Amino acid sequence: MKKVAVCLVGIVLVAVSLSAHEGRLTFAPVLAEATPAVVSIQVETRGGRANPWFNPGSAGSGVIIDARQGHVVTNHHVIARAEKITVTLKDRRSFQAALIGSDPATDIALLEIEPDDLQALPLGDSDELAVGDLVVAIGNPFGFGQTATSGIVSALGRSGFTREGYEDFIQTDAAINRGNSGGALVDLNGQLVGINSLIVSPSGVSAGLGFAVPANIVRTVTGQLVEHGEVRRGQLGVIIGDVPPANVELLGLTSDQGALVREVVEDSAAEAAGIEPGDVVVMLNDEEVVDANDLRNRVGLASGGDEVELLVMRNGKAKMIEATLGSSADAPTGRPAVVAKLAGASLRDLSRQHRLFGRVEGVEVVTVESNTLAWGHGLRPGDVIVAVNGRPVGSLRDFQAQVADGDPFSMLVQRNLRQLFLIVD
Repeated sequence: MKKVAVCLVGIVLVAVSLSAHEGRLTFAPVLAEATPAVVSIQVETRGGRANPWFNPGSAGSGVIIDARQGHVVTNHHVIARAEKITVTLKDRRSFQAALIGSDPATDIALLEIEPDDLQALPLGDSDELAVGDLVVAIGNPFGFGQTATSGIVSALGRSGFTREGYEDFIQTDAAINRGNSGGALVDLNGQLVGINSLIVSPSGVSAGLGFAVPANIVRTVTGQLVEHGEVRRGQLGVIIGDVPPANVELLGLTSDQGALVREVVEDSAAEAAGIEPGDVVVMLNDEEVVDANDLRNRVGLASGGDEVELLVMRNGKAKMIEATLGSSADAPTGRPAVVAKLAGASLRDLSRQHRLFGRVEGVEVVTVESNTLAWGHGLRPGDVIVAVNGRPVGSLRDFQAQVADGDPFSMLVQRNLRQLFLIVD
């Protein structure tokens, strides 16, 4: 059996209709309008292992979305560890770019370059895409320079690639290869409807399975990056899970569709709205909730302060609940790890909001940046460090007292219902 690898790459994808041009069917007129907005992005990175999917000096692609402001959208993973970012246009002009902000959870980043006679692609409505729409991929594969490949929209609403991300990918079979990360999906009207983020491939090159972040997510993320420099995503304040098929009748349901509320966080939007443990959220804003991941994605892709309407099933009866989402900006933040070997992680005393509060004692891992030392050693957001070198830790102070910077140590980590033994050497 061949091993299937998930490769972070991206590209410009252009949805077009074939048109008659000098007696032949061609994509040329649409590409002539789209390609000036497609850029090449080169980065000089901080220390650490280089991403093997990118050629040196050609980290990926990007798309100009605001010519007046000089705003360029690309993937977060293209610029995640960049010290210097250079954007090169199709006409070979180059600009040093400033990072406005970046969102690892959606793999979107926003850059700013000098607004000097630029051409942009307007953001369209990705909800209007349909499976079967023709697309053209434009990028810089293998450092060859701007290249176009064609295909169709293969599927919509794809997810499940990471546990920490917010995913609603557009799938396409247009050929996508390394060196193309970041880019655009443009519809029949020449509007941007997606930014590519990854491929699935047994060989590391295109296998016809490419995935793009929809433009409606890009619009929300870039809007918040411009306004706040970060994404302040919606927070409902519930610990949720899928509906166990064996308990459908017990919960008064007719199917296992929906998200089961296992716990309501104290002082959260959910508590204020009257959501209770045992409720099953079956609709959000008049759209069905498929499962817990579906609800998590849709709430997380909303903004703090948004008002939402939820239909919940409680003891077999339907109940409509209105809630005003909290913001991730209001959530407590952790402190950077005190040891260099856990760089990229932020820690804090175990909070009351954590699902394991009252069940274990330890140090909560609040955030972990991807492609950092902490990530490489196995830490993930939500983990609880319960012991170091075999000794229990009850607080961040305990943790700091038991580790010495530079010395190897072991950690016992509680992750949901299982424990992991990690060695930091």
